Amino acid sequence: MSFRIAVSGAAAEAVRTAVPALVADLVASGITAQDGSLWGPAAEEESTKRLGWTEAVAISRPLVAEIEALRAELRAAGVEHIVLAGMGGSSLAPEVITRTAGVDLTVLDSTEPGQVRAALADRLAVSALVVSSKSGSTVETDSQRRVYEQAFTEAGIDPLTRIVIVTDPGSPLDESARAAGYRVFNADPNVGGRYSALTAFGLVPSGLAGVDIAEILDEAESIELALAVDSPENPGLVLGAAIAATNPRRDKLAIVADGTHIVGLADWAEQLIAESTGKEGTGILPVVLETTAPELSEGLDDLQVVRVVGDAGLDQLVDDGTDEIRVSGTLGAQLLVWEYATAVAGRLLGINPFDQPDVESAKVAARGLLDARPEPTPAAFVAAGIEVRGTPEVIGASSDLESAIEVLLEELPENGYLSVQAYVDRVAHPELEELRARLAARAGRPVTFGWGPRFLHSTGQFHKGGPAVGVFLQVTQAVAEDLSIPERPFTFGQLIAAQASGDSSVLADLGRPVLTLTLTDPSTNVAALFDAIG
Repeated sequence: MSFRIAVSGAAAEAVRTAVPALVADLVASGITAQDGSLWGPAAEEESTKRLGWTEAVAISRPLVAEIEALRAELRAAGVEHIVLAGMGGSSLAPEVITRTAGVDLTVLDSTEPGQVRAALADRLAVSALVVSSKSGSTVETDSQRRVYEQAFTEAGIDPLTRIVIVTDPGSPLDESARAAGYRVFNADPNVGGRYSALTAFGLVPSGLAGVDIAEILDEAESIELALAVDSPENPGLVLGAAIAATNPRRDKLAIVADGTHIVGLADWAEQLIAESTGKEGTGILPVVLETTAPELSEGLDDLQVVRVVGDAGLDQLVDDGTDEIRVSGTLGAQLLVWEYATAVAGRLLGINPFDQPDVESAKVAARGLLDARPEPTPAAFVAAGIEVRGTPEVIGASSDLESAIEVLLEELPENGYLSVQAYVDRVAHPELEELRARLAARAGRPVTFGWGPRFLHSTGQFHKGGPAVGVFLQVTQAVAEDLSIPERPFTFGQLIAAQASGDSSVLADLGRPVLTLTLTDPSTNVAALFDAIG
């Protein structure tokens, strides 16, 4: 079978308790039939327009030949490298698809000027850019498109031959791109970004990069019937109940993958679950963990563990106190099962899994800062070249870097989590991801890690709309060499600074503790930061 699931402990009890009612209420067949009433009257208008992903396999089939033909055309023209400009689900799905297939794809989901500049310098002469945005108004993606258009033109390359657009039909980007003469792929407008893995948003960049996308669709198709049937064995019902219906509810979901057969699934699932469920003061917080993560040995009673394993790892799980969920399957099947399970979880939590009411707040704050461009708030103090800022409850009790971190951790409630947000060039400084495990070992609580600004399009919703139990560590970097954005009154450096400041201001207004550490020289500051954590 293309997908299998085994549950034990509290998750198994949740399945025994919740699944019979889901079966009796015809939830699985209702999702497949795109019944928007499943999430209540308040959600019906939105959910009715967001269930197209249930038929994505059939709708996407005709795209395969078109994508393969364009891939051949680009290769004949000397294109050997695909770059993707996209945010949230538009970038995370192609990232997991290409990484799992072992295919080269540069994902540009940052506004950090050094990272953008590095992408532009990487094989530009033999590169093509895929611009993915439902509306085209996403500021990050629009800025990336503009700078690539300029770079291609300056290199004597016609951008019309090297830029491919993926967007909703009739969107402003669709109309402007077609008028300009760009190649455009339209996606199903009845699919939200985080559910779009099997639509043009997931398939176009992956297919152009060299992935066998027909196989991905075959894998998903193999599980469609099992997901549509109102049965206690339905994997979408089982997984949805296991992650959302434990009693008392485990509202933090540790997603652990060995990375040997599917690479990056946890990061994709993180944005799907967090943005879909984190609202109205409730939600499931996904925590992407390595196999040696400190949280796995802490015995945290609010943390449900789910492991992505091969069949051998699945077969080893028995109901002997292991207390885990284990899933095994092909990538295409995994993508569709997790989408169904997240929709089911939304019903069990009593929320609409298809809206994102709190994402816009950080965007509004960032736009306000871009328009006004005020002087940066002065640092409370500088330690080891790191500028330290934060909310009053953190900074007021801090005298140095070590104490600032200690005070932030002291603000963690017993059922809380720490979110590390790195608005830093992730290509140049991947070692910052090590902060997650170090802080988890010290705090004894779940710690998430996100690269800014990409997490704003996923877990950013949970941070503001989910349970108010998070504390936040922002790591930013001073811009050494900025990069202008063609025909825009702000630079990439100003944009990412506004995004970080805007998000921290929204979190602060909601009463969330925030500590912001600005690296003035990352080459030396990172080591000092690690030393301060211990």
